[in-house]
Amino acid sequence: MSGVTQPEWRNVDPKAALLWRFQGVIRSIVGLGPLLVGLGFGVSLLGGWRTGSIVSLSLLALSFLQALVWPSLAWRAFRYSVRDDALLVRQGVLFHHTVAVPRHRIQHADLRQGPVERAFGLTSLVLYTAAGTVADAGIPGLDEDVAEQLRDELLKRSEPGDGGV
Repeated sequence: MSGVTQPEWRNVDPKAALLWRFQGVIRSIVGLGPLLVGLGFGVSLLGGWRTGSIVSLSLLALSFLQALVWPSLAWRAFRYSVRDDALLVRQGVLFHHTVAVPRHRIQHADLRQGPVERAFGLTSLVLYTAAGTVADAGIPGLDEDVAEQLRDELLKRSEPGDGGV
């Protein structure tokens, strides 16, 4: 294929994997912890307290393992590429998903940063197009300065009459 250039893929900040790990552990404790304790109690009624404890602790350990391992895989799989005509966002560990957002369709871009992201010095860039009221694409785990530069770069139009909205 002559004339077709491959996109230059960029990674999100490596601290994103740490952030996602932290969030996964919190989800395991707050969300799954009580559920697994209840499941262990239910199993203990059927098979005794040892069986219930083993089931509950095993599932909790698997949940923590998933919370610690999966973010590294997700970080490796998450890529974005800024081209002249579009932003490409690729993600997915098992199932790969690529979104192309035409630059001339971008209406506005938000930078979002919750308290945990702020503690890690990270920001999420969220893009909206003329097509709808919900976010069309997003890039989590960006360094704050990189997110601002990327937002400004994506909102820049090459020509006033380039077909932008």
